[in-house]
Amino acid sequence: MKTALLDGITPAKIDKQIIGNLLLNVAAADEVRHEKMLVGVRNEAGEIYRLIGATKVNSYMNAIEELEDLGLVDELKDTEAPQEGCDAIFSAA
Repeated sequence: MKTALLDGITPAKIDKQIIGNLLLNVAAADEVRHEKMLVGVRNEAGEIYRLIGATKVNSYMNAIEELEDLGLVDELKDTEAPQEGCDAIFSAA
């Protein structure tokens, strides 16, 4: 899985835990956007500041489980279509 911080957006306070729990390779945002499945992570201001890209479904599901274990909630859990370019968007409850 690949990840990128989006320029000019403040990371969430929980970001170090996210990075610690997921095995992620840092890449450019454009490179991450080319992955098959995208997960966005919002900061306390409600802005998506981090993208996580997965090529395989099992990697994507693993990322979702890890984010849920950290107490984050997937805003798109009950929707079919991607929003803001992401298949899942997590934020603190």
